[in-house]
Amino acid sequence: MITEAGSDSRAGTATGNLPLMSPHVAIVTDSTAYLPPRAIERHGITAVPLTVVLGDRALEEGTEISARSLAQALQKRHSVTTSRPSPDMFAAAYRAAAGAGATGIVSLHLSAEISGTYDAAVLAAKDAPVPVRVVDTGTVAMALGFCALAAAGVAEGGGTLDEAVAAAEKRSAGTSAYFYVDTLDYLRRGGRIGATQALLGSALAVKPLLTLSDGRIDLLEKVRTASKAIARLEEIVVERAGSGAVDVAVHHLAAQERAATLAERLRERVPGLVELHVSEVGAVIGAHTGPGLLGAVISPR
Repeated sequence: MITEAGSDSRAGTATGNLPLMSPHVAIVTDSTAYLPPRAIERHGITAVPLTVVLGDRALEEGTEISARSLAQALQKRHSVTTSRPSPDMFAAAYRAAAGAGATGIVSLHLSAEISGTYDAAVLAAKDAPVPVRVVDTGTVAMALGFCALAAAGVAEGGGTLDEAVAAAEKRSAGTSAYFYVDTLDYLRRGGRIGATQALLGSALAVKPLLTLSDGRIDLLEKVRTASKAIARLEEIVVERAGSGAVDVAVHHLAAQERAATLAERLRERVPGLVELHVSEVGAVIGAHTGPGLLGAVISPR
């Protein structure tokens, strides 16, 4: 889903860097892309933060609440919810990009099926001072991050707005994401389990493997033990990666040892591996998956 608009802007706030990759096309995403800080800086990508509401406190992801603090709050069963950025935050990001010389902006966001972030960006784009192409990537985490990097690569090479959008869409179409959670309870609480709702009664008693399908979180397989589920996740990644050039990201929440072990196994078993990113997810995704999350993103080049 893509929306394009442009004209004037209103006040707002946003976080991230001014676009450095090109005087013509700027790249904006949101904090759920979980891009490595060095990549954000190197490519001049702006990441607009989502918000985590912990009790009565609204905290910006990435700057005001850490993954560790979020995991501790979840383990204590504190009330945790999330919310999209305001349109004003996107308006500020678009205004800053235009002020830095951009004549067009590609704004790439997590699936509209699981967040209202895309809608907020569309509203802001209507009054932007330059054309903005808002793209629902249908993804999240580094599946979204790889789309932003693909668009940035085209922009750095002097590509047009349409070419940068096409590169992001192509990357999105070929990228897949799979993840293991210790329990579906957090996804159930947040209403993010889609087609798996009917399976809750039995699935909560097993170890689920999930995937992103058409922008929604769907149950892929039910496995009896955590060790078998993680071994199956590894096999899925190796099968999906194949032998061609591919980038892989391993994500976790409060499961660093699991992530390190999976990453090492994938280094050994994926012959066409180009880049391997290992990172803890931020508070927004963590709020819906809970501690123990282990995920993998496979993105062919």
